[in-house]
Amino acid sequence: MIDKLFGSKTRIKLLHLFYSNPGKAFYVREITRIIGEQINSVRRELSNMLEVGVIQSNSVDNRLYYEVNIKYEYYAPLKLIFSDKQASEDAVEQETPEKDNSMNEKYTNALSRLSGARIIIFSGFLIEGSSSSIDMLFVGNIESSKLKLAIKEIERIKGKELNYTVLPYDDFYYRLSIRDKFITDILNDKHEVMVDKDNILNSKKENR
Repeated sequence: MIDKLFGSKTRIKLLHLFYSNPGKAFYVREITRIIGEQINSVRRELSNMLEVGVIQSNSVDNRLYYEVNIKYEYYAPLKLIFSDKQASEDAVEQETPEKDNSMNEKYTNALSRLSGARIIIFSGFLIEGSSSSIDMLFVGNIESSKLKLAIKEIERIKGKELNYTVLPYDDFYYRLSIRDKFITDILNDKHEVMVDKDNILNSKKENR
């Protein structure tokens, strides 16, 4: 039935591949081996999917890689249809708050590479009940490439593009000391302190 709706077995296989592996990129010959279809058919469908915006491509070492576009406006409904991992992910999302440790572990793994981060705060879309326009606040001297990878992983987990801000530690500490509106709005709203290496936000945690 799905084949009839979408008109191409190759396209269906590609959608299953990409939506079951968000955040993972594949090159053309690798894709043909995985889904067992002819390269010309694969190239044609990849071109169509790129044009629509379902997937995106990047060139690395003169090789073109393709991956699902999590910013595509219909990403969520298509994931419900084509992701082979959807059932297990839904089970995690439906767990009670006491069982949210598994999700926190995913975030911790994504953030573990950010050795220069002294403070990381989650708010906004990442925290239920938060009205903040900022989803993540990073404080410290953080390597740009590692930060982008961590953010990409968290966006993959949530299936949504996120808003974030990065501040040098001295700037953050000064803003905190003068009760800068940007900082106090985040801390006075619902939030989660993921990293606080200097323990300067402990009192704020207690007042949440």
